Amino acid sequence: MKSKLRLALVAVVSLSLLAFTAMQSGKYFEISKNIEIFTNVYKELNTWYVDDLDPATVMRNGIDAMVGSLDPYTNYFSESQIEGYRQSEGQYDGIGAQITVIDGHPTIAAPAENSPAVQAGLNAGDQILEVNGESAQGRSSEDVQSILRGVPGTVVQIKVQRPGRKDPIDIALMRGAVNTPNVPHSGAVAGHIGYIALTTFTPDAGRNVAKALRDMRTDDPDLKGIVLDLRGNGGGLLREAVEVSNVFIGKNELVASTRGKVPERDQEYRTRNEPTAADLPLVILIDKNSASASEIVSGVIQDLDRGVLVGQQSYGKGLVQNTRDVGYNARLKMTTAKYYIPSGRCIQSVQYENGEPINIPDDQRTPFKTRSGRTVLDGGGVKPDVLIAHPETPEIVKELNAKHLIFKFVTEYCQKHDSIAPVEEFRFSDFEDFTAFVRKSGFRFESSAGKGIEKLEKQVADLGLSGAIQNDIKEIQKQITAETDTHLEKYRVELIARIEMDIAGRYYYEKGKTRQRLKNDRELQKAIDLLNDPNEYKSLLR
Repeated sequence: MKSKLRLALVAVVSLSLLAFTAMQSGKYFEISKNIEIFTNVYKELNTWYVDDLDPATVMRNGIDAMVGSLDPYTNYFSESQIEGYRQSEGQYDGIGAQITVIDGHPTIAAPAENSPAVQAGLNAGDQILEVNGESAQGRSSEDVQSILRGVPGTVVQIKVQRPGRKDPIDIALMRGAVNTPNVPHSGAVAGHIGYIALTTFTPDAGRNVAKALRDMRTDDPDLKGIVLDLRGNGGGLLREAVEVSNVFIGKNELVASTRGKVPERDQEYRTRNEPTAADLPLVILIDKNSASASEIVSGVIQDLDRGVLVGQQSYGKGLVQNTRDVGYNARLKMTTAKYYIPSGRCIQSVQYENGEPINIPDDQRTPFKTRSGRTVLDGGGVKPDVLIAHPETPEIVKELNAKHLIFKFVTEYCQKHDSIAPVEEFRFSDFEDFTAFVRKSGFRFESSAGKGIEKLEKQVADLGLSGAIQNDIKEIQKQITAETDTHLEKYRVELIARIEMDIAGRYYYEKGKTRQRLKNDRELQKAIDLLNDPNEYKSLLR
């Protein structure tokens, strides 16, 4: 009996030594060693560092640094941040309004149509002073949103300061379920051409696109083409990318496959139904903000030669994220695989700068072939068949937006106008009122050239260079200042377009904003021209 026990002990010790030796020689030993080092470092800091440490802050910094060394889409979310996931799914409980901090106050920026915020009488521009008796001043928009969210049917007390009114307003707002439409607008845009705007791939995106298309065909049996607008669409659910693709391509077509570290978990995603519009000519609009599911849909349509892409090269996000519970209601969202579309290419960008993809020259990207033999490229988004350069936003428009002056002017405009004409007829003709408003605000535009001259002036003064050089710099500054006085007029057209879009959004919400944007839309006009010219359309697909 004793000899058997000794043999068993020897066997256990031998196996332990073998396991330990294997661990030492492999990755698991490195993991174990470094976890121990990390723990010891924290213990020493907590014991001996001169100031008291907040455990949550120190550990969060360590976690953020760890995931920050990976791709931009691998992130850690604490318990307080988890609520945002529900909103990204298109449905959440709250008041249904975007909130932006303006002049130190959380401010209602864009209430959603038929939302609890609108039903309670909140307007864009209302500054939130208190929530349930507690001051909101200095709080971030995320903090205020988290307080306002809650169980549908419960009431939250809000005190707001409405521009143009002397006394604050107390509002008892009942929370409710907020549904954000993923198809804010659809309809005829020219002749027998239909248009569908898809803003996000939230639940029922495919069903809503199919319904919009069926409704247009009912209204116009002679419909001869469709424009699907994916510009600014940052993606969403993969299953909805499959469903949207299925509206235009046949049953059992490959839409995407995923490949990761574990081959057994690789998957293929195929269409399951007969298409709603198998042969209807199709143009998809994309831009640099079309990402993820938008790139899958546009890439599939391109790979199968089913339609023409118009616009700018897409963002370049071809990664699969999964969320893992890591305890205490915290989660880790991490990249577990890459998407590949029918031609075999991956649309994921391979180089980043400050978390944003870097454009990769075509000669450094791998070529693939579409179904009919056209050459397409991987590694850096989807390149449209018809490339239309997107004009850069003028510096003065960026500055005015950064200081919220267009927003504030539109708020003042809406206080003076109970209603506006339908979007198709509306024109903003009070540009002089806007310029007067900007001047009254004390706004002083500083272009990048002006900022560079100010920096140069300081360097010249620090170096003690001659007064003549300093006088020359001041003369240049005067010329730049004189030139900036004309910028409002110089960019009159761009500014009026922004103002009109914001005004339309105030009266007709997201649908109105979309309709207003389409009135002078170069990419949409090119799509319409293509659908009206079958020969050019077909030549792009050959």
